[in-house]
Amino acid sequence: MAEEEEDDYMSDAFITKQEDLRPGMPMLRREKEALRKEVHHKEMNIKNRQKSFKEEEQERREAVMKSSLGNENKGFALLQKMGYKAGQGLGKAGAGRVEPIPVNIKTDRGGIGLEEVKKRKAEEKLENYRRKIQVKQQVEKQDLENFRLRMRTEKEERQIEADLWKSQRACEQLDSQKGITEPREPWYWPVSKTEEVEEEEEEEEEDNDNKETEEEEDEAEKLTSFEKLQILTSYLRNVHFYCIWCGTSYDDDEDLTSNCPGETAADHD
Repeated sequence: MAEEEEDDYMSDAFITKQEDLRPGMPMLRREKEALRKEVHHKEMNIKNRQKSFKEEEQERREAVMKSSLGNENKGFALLQKMGYKAGQGLGKAGAGRVEPIPVNIKTDRGGIGLEEVKKRKAEEKLENYRRKIQVKQQVEKQDLENFRLRMRTEKEERQIEADLWKSQRACEQLDSQKGITEPREPWYWPVSKTEEVEEEEEEEEEDNDNKETEEEEDEAEKLTSFEKLQILTSYLRNVHFYCIWCGTSYDDDEDLTSNCPGETAADHD
């Protein structure tokens, strides 16, 4: 077997081989890089070629659509034989369509009717969104109305409590002026005075009387502030001819009826 010949280090082949073997650049990496560039170059060429095909097809289509029909078209030739002239509208009176019906060319890969399905889904999604917004607005509006009603109710309740307290003070003063030492009902007078009367009654009255008083207090507790105010207002008007909203004691029932606007706070607004 012949011995392998050694490369001549002074020859051009040896120098070229050494130039290709760059430090830190293995042969396998160089080959992969070259192959990647070649594949990329081919893909770009194919892509550009496909794009140019589509552009050419679109241009040809537009050119055909813009050009008018000639005598070589059989349909146009038949129309001319029946008296049709280029640029004239269709129909006996010439009031029909002049331009041809536009053609929508499908260029994507979606099935027939896909656009209608997408459009319907988009409309349904928009309608659902609008419905949610309407429901949200209605809930917010209802919450606002409930809040206003609650605030108005609380304000009215505070006003009723204030009117009741004024009526109790007026009742105590007017009863005292007539020599009445005890209220008709414990809650006719302010709470502090009522508590003193109840303590004296508990010391003086017998057990049976105490039971009756407790039953009366239980009945009084069942009344709302508004009901108490109505009862006390009626008592002040009928007994003392007094109106808490007028702040006036009238001479008699006729004077009260003639000059007082009414029996409620709303009548005095």
